[in-house]
Amino acid sequence: MTAIVGVRYRRAGKIYYFDAEAVPDLAVGDRVIVDTSRGRELGQVVIAPGQVVDAQVGEVKPVLRKATWDDLTRLARLRTKEPAVLQRVRRRIAEHELPMRALLAEYSYDGSRLTVYFVSEEQRVDFRALVRDLARLFRARVHLRQIGPRDQAKMLGGIDRCGRELCCSTWLAEFRPISIRMAKNQNQPLNPSEISGVCGKLLCCLAFEDELYKEMRTGLPKVGAKLSSAVGRGKVVDVNVLARKVTIEWETGTRVEVDAQEFADLKERRDRIASGEVSAAGTRTQARASGSRADTTRGPVDGTGAGDRARGSGAKKGAGSKSGGKTGKPSPSSRGRSNRARRKRKRSDGDRRTSSR
Repeated sequence: MTAIVGVRYRRAGKIYYFDAEAVPDLAVGDRVIVDTSRGRELGQVVIAPGQVVDAQVGEVKPVLRKATWDDLTRLARLRTKEPAVLQRVRRRIAEHELPMRALLAEYSYDGSRLTVYFVSEEQRVDFRALVRDLARLFRARVHLRQIGPRDQAKMLGGIDRCGRELCCSTWLAEFRPISIRMAKNQNQPLNPSEISGVCGKLLCCLAFEDELYKEMRTGLPKVGAKLSSAVGRGKVVDVNVLARKVTIEWETGTRVEVDAQEFADLKERRDRIASGEVSAAGTRTQARASGSRADTTRGPVDGTGAGDRARGSGAKKGAGSKSGGKTGKPSPSSRGRSNRARRKRKRSDGDRRTSSR
């Protein structure tokens, strides 16, 4: 496989492999004459011998020779004639009243073959009479080849919305399948005018970062996912894949942006509650600890103020009943709580008299 070279016929075209054993010392950039299924072609070496690592290239045809100066000058002269040839071809198509539009006329390097590329809304066009007419007119073998919108943009070139030349006409050798799901994964607008290229099809660049977006979306929720927390119920309204941020809208109408890891922790805890590993009551108590501390303003911050008040009210009842002498002598702790309660009432009464004055 050391004598296999890669040859390309046009800029950003597909690479074909040939056996260069008969032509030694080939390098990248050399122009060569190769034998193809359509006849002899002039191409340019883009992969030098010894650089082909894929052994599954199949059966290859040979490189015949290096292109000479005469070959290159003849090809340049034929290229200057192609625009006029295309105009004559279009006139003949109009005379035959065929539903097709010629886009490009291309000669082989020796002028023995003329290839005409055309587009048509019909799948099959009967152009046999046209081929015979063009062969008599140009005295060459004529091939008519129907192409689609993507190949049309690749051959004619142009400038896309990004301000650069079309990828397909500059470096993209083969087209990849593009789906609307790629646009959804990248949060692109689904308006066809926003995600379509000059060919009218989905932008090829949607496939460039699709795998990266798939990887970064791992662990992120979908838009519309619902969740519940101490704040209430909410749903995901936006997901920023690159920043890994999730925007949640609560049932109260407020929105908050949280980190994806925080959202994952919240979801994990909810799943654990659903599986019974963590009690829901314990989770709600922990989630609302701040609210409980706000309610027990008279007690310590650990939430024991409510218990102290309950015990204080119980002590007052106990003191009153024991002071009546029906239940026996009160304990020292009960007397102490009763004394504290009386002092507290005296202070509150003094505060009210002061305020009334």
